Amino acid sequence: MNSIFGVIFILLLIGTVTAATSKRKIIVSVAAVSLLALAGCSDIGSTSVDRKTDEIQAADTETQQEKEQEPSSTTEQKPVKEKSTDTSGTVDQIPVTLVKTIDGDTIKVRYNGKEQNVRYLLIDTPETNHPRLGKQPFGEEAKERNAQLVNSGDLTLEFDIGERVDKYGRLLAYVYVDGKSVQETLLEEGLARVAYVYPPNTRHLTPYEETQNRAKAKGIGIWSIENYATESGFKESSAGESGDSQQPAPDRRPFEPAGGTESFQNCTELRKVYPNGVPEGHPAYQPKMDRDKDGYACER
Repeated sequence: MNSIFGVIFILLLIGTVTAATSKRKIIVSVAAVSLLALAGCSDIGSTSVDRKTDEIQAADTETQQEKEQEPSSTTEQKPVKEKSTDTSGTVDQIPVTLVKTIDGDTIKVRYNGKEQNVRYLLIDTPETNHPRLGKQPFGEEAKERNAQLVNSGDLTLEFDIGERVDKYGRLLAYVYVDGKSVQETLLEEGLARVAYVYPPNTRHLTPYEETQNRAKAKGIGIWSIENYATESGFKESSAGESGDSQQPAPDRRPFEPAGGTESFQNCTELRKVYPNGVPEGHPAYQPKMDRDKDGYACER
């Protein structure tokens, strides 16, 4: 705007020039003045544009600096820990309902709304119905003792950090009744051996081995038969060998007949006192409770 006023002012001055001035000089003067005015306008315009550019660049620089100073939420946040899986291996004991005892190291329970077999971790007991060897020594005793234990209180399962289901679909777990380990009891009484050790499911391996060693030193149960319990399983024994070496099952020890009788209304009441039933000749034995007529009343 100032440049325009300058041009007008110069033109007015040119109008006052004397007539004596030659036409050529006037034209030259006007041209010169116009060039100066244009040059001045160009400088002013250029200065204005440069100023605007500098201001924009300065603003961009400030914005960038502010962004760099802001904390990065992605770098400062701690990574979120993934939720534990079902095989995370907590030591929590999960309540279950017993359905039945299958053998010395397997039971069926109701878990998560359905019935599932549970295979005891880290132990093995003799079979009661082996496909090749039939009934193995101490197999029936182990099953009966297992049944007595799991029916004696609140049943819970504990899983380890590895696989919780085997190839047969059975749950793999540590089993407790009222907080006491069923596995350790079977090992302590010489009715099971430490076996099927597959890391990382080995949380209780050390105490189990210590318990087994005590039973082994006493020579009780499966350890009463020489070389019967081995690292690869239970070796085949002759009938005479197993018959001479077997111990009476828990609660089936010989007894001295006492005078009188013990009367129970039914097997439920009798088992509260004698969990595994009673043999013929026992004061509590009643023929009506011996349904299979095997000489044993109210056996499980």
